[in-house]
Amino acid sequence: MASKLQLPADDSVTLIVSHSNLTSFSSDVRVSQQTTVEALKEKLWKKTGTSVASMRLELRDETGSRVADLDRDAAPLAAYSPYDGYRLHIVDLDPSSVTSGGWLEDTSLVEKYTISDEAYDKLGTNFRKFKENMVSKNPVMDDKQQSDNQMEELCANIKVGDRCEVEPGAKRGTVKFVGKAEALGRGFWVGVQYDEPLGKHDGMVKRVRFFECPQGHGAIVRPEKVKVGDFPERDPFEDEEEEI
Repeated sequence: MASKLQLPADDSVTLIVSHSNLTSFSSDVRVSQQTTVEALKEKLWKKTGTSVASMRLELRDETGSRVADLDRDAAPLAAYSPYDGYRLHIVDLDPSSVTSGGWLEDTSLVEKYTISDEAYDKLGTNFRKFKENMVSKNPVMDDKQQSDNQMEELCANIKVGDRCEVEPGAKRGTVKFVGKAEALGRGFWVGVQYDEPLGKHDGMVKRVRFFECPQGHGAIVRPEKVKVGDFPERDPFEDEEEEI
């Protein structure tokens, strides 16, 4: 009596899956060698969308050379002697398959849903109507214009020569420039000469001279960061403890 083929308790192998129609598709699958080819096709159908009836499986080695065609649905995978790292290549035989044509990988090939402005306006509710309704209830000026106006109001109270304190850090200095600076962006700016070397330049930014001061003492900031008032220069020794 012929002895039965004894497979080890864990006879599974890890195979790399590729697809004839999906060039960017690659997946690993760990499967028992006792799994039939038909059961393996069922598992791969759920991963790739290629139907079992339209699927041909090829077993390839690490170099990509074809080792065998898995052409017997009832046969176990072990009959084809697979090894870890072998490739299981799916060939989709259906020319009208969902995987054909490349649209599963290239979304630019998928027809996009469009709606005319006339049909969109006839909808009972849409985002355009919602936005118009909110604007009518809360009429406000353009955000950028509103920001510019606020900065201009703040600058009205800041003059060149004013002593000031700049946040963050409560850095003290003297106002050297107030106005617009297109090179730095829209709106209003304030140039400050710090008492200490806490700045980034000497009053020149992006090759534009806004004011003059010692190197490392200059800064240009938004007006909301500047507070003018009686801010004398700090005594550098005022925080030192007396020696005993």
